[in-house]
Amino acid sequence: MERAPMPALASLVSSVWVQQVGDRVVTQRHVPHGGAEVRCVLGELPRLLGPLTASAYHDIPAGGTVVGIRLRPGVLGGLVGMPADELVDQDIAGTDIWDDVVRLTDVLGEAATPQAALAVLQSFLARSVGELDPVVDEAVARLMPGSVGGTAALPALLSISERQLRRRCRAAVGVGPKELHRILRFQGFIARIQASVDQQDAADVDLARWAVEAGYHDQAHLSRECRRLAGSPPGELLAQYGAACGCGHDHAASYLPMLAGGDGRFVQEGRAVPA
Repeated sequence: MERAPMPALASLVSSVWVQQVGDRVVTQRHVPHGGAEVRCVLGELPRLLGPLTASAYHDIPAGGTVVGIRLRPGVLGGLVGMPADELVDQDIAGTDIWDDVVRLTDVLGEAATPQAALAVLQSFLARSVGELDPVVDEAVARLMPGSVGGTAALPALLSISERQLRRRCRAAVGVGPKELHRILRFQGFIARIQASVDQQDAADVDLARWAVEAGYHDQAHLSRECRRLAGSPPGELLAQYGAACGCGHDHAASYLPMLAGGDGRFVQEGRAVPA
């Protein structure tokens, strides 16, 4: 189940989660979302999954419990103290980034409950994040689903050259503004899938309408991007999410912000509510 992070991480983290699996190995798919993820199978070293440009798959061992944190786009560079584009599509052991991660592994494994372990991981992250790039932070906000405009207007709006913006975005996010815009637009579509599954509203499924609402030219445009970023056509992706999440998993913490309107309000169950 995903939920909002502790208040100290609200500006840095989009969601946190605990996942427990039964007596068989579970393969988890990660699709690009513009940020990075810190996750730990309890008893093992924490790992960092860098920004993705295509889907990645990881196995959770039978009987395993995972605690995880999804970073907002633009946070990674300040967390690891190196250019984020060096970590794109990389799955890295925490020992390659943080000096005290072995001790962290022990503390996480000794936690009384998975929720307590997640709290420990969040506290560690809050202590580890350095200064963020305010220009990139504003660029990310202007590229979120529901925002008006695209990448072409960003340099003038932010009083920066296109080259400098691309360099700073790659250092903080891992990818340039155009690629980030494509990924966030795709997340706007994924959010519609997750909301439909969460609300069990099969009658509301309209891929052509969702494509336009998410910012695509048409459904064919969506299909091309869906295959590129997720490896599946939209209809197949919808069925996969339905099978994986239709048993009650709550993803509202991650999909509601991706349904945000340009006026800063979230769309929830067909109505706007204050952010």
